Amino acid sequence: MKLIYVIPTVIIAVILAGLFTVNVKKKNTDITREKTKIAMIMHGTIDDHSWGQSHYEGMKKAAEKLNLDVLFREQIPTNRTSEAVMEGLIAAGVKVLILNSFQFGPYIQNVAVRHPDVKFFHASGIKTAPNVATFFGRMYQMRYLSGIVAGMQSKTGKIGYVAAYDIPEVIRGINAFTLGVKKANPDASVIVRWTKSWNNDKVCAQATRALLANDSIDVLAKHVDSQTPMRIADSLGVWIVGYNLDNADLYPDHFLTAPVWRWEKFYIPHIFDVLKKRFVSKRYWEGINSGIIDLSPFTSHVNPEAIALVESEREKIQNGSFDVFYGPIEDNTGVIRINEGETMSDTDMLNNFNWFVKGVTIDEK
Repeated sequence: MKLIYVIPTVIIAVILAGLFTVNVKKKNTDITREKTKIAMIMHGTIDDHSWGQSHYEGMKKAAEKLNLDVLFREQIPTNRTSEAVMEGLIAAGVKVLILNSFQFGPYIQNVAVRHPDVKFFHASGIKTAPNVATFFGRMYQMRYLSGIVAGMQSKTGKIGYVAAYDIPEVIRGINAFTLGVKKANPDASVIVRWTKSWNNDKVCAQATRALLANDSIDVLAKHVDSQTPMRIADSLGVWIVGYNLDNADLYPDHFLTAPVWRWEKFYIPHIFDVLKKRFVSKRYWEGINSGIIDLSPFTSHVNPEAIALVESEREKIQNGSFDVFYGPIEDNTGVIRINEGETMSDTDMLNNFNWFVKGVTIDEK
């Protein structure tokens, strides 16, 4: 009889010990149990329906997942003022700083040297340091797919493109988009107008109106943060391919699709790595399979043939049998830039894109 009572007692003791061990282990390894203070410094705003808002929405999802206390600083000038903002945040206890403009680069490097214990993530940046990582996505892949939609939608074969600066990032996007356009419509062309600004509504309006003075343009794409090009295109009955966020609800009559960012797919794993003291200084350039880049859902204006071709090309990019800059590719002066069986290196795509593919015209009138 004594044995009968002893065995349950031992079992209960073992169970209780196990529960205690599990709870202790969970307590010691749950690095998100306490809030971590981080900050995002932005050259735009959190509600711009564009680049800034894409980062804000991604960070809010990361904050919820990782128990973060995020301090947002909007409309920070991309000059030495940003250094003072960074210093103030670090003095307030921030240990992770995310900056979302290429132009913050030199100022990040200055502050990073002074604060080696603080980690920095620089969106679209090009220079790392022991405590600085840069990150971006291979958005050219989505540009290519959206170009297929534009090429299939256009009846005139003339597609406008409002673009900020003639830098490799923007040129890469124009070229990928044009290759997509010509995949769907070999005789089509893309006409580009520069704004020399990311978000100046006035100059973006001037560039858009000058571009659309060409009455044959019936589809407009953009690589600026301003919403002005889409508003003008919508008012003139021109089809729209957006960028950064899905704005179909704002332009229901003419919106087709948009290359969009899912920044939470980057922020959640990499901020978690910082919390686990596993920060890696490198240039992150994530592709289609990361989920960081995507196309917004097709609206009802997009025809089924375009959707089928996009999905076919998407599958080839996902399985690695094709990428956008596989040769042969000819530039807009008739020179073969990439031979058949060859492809561009990441270094050239990131740093040395200073030419345009066949089908691109720069409107500088």
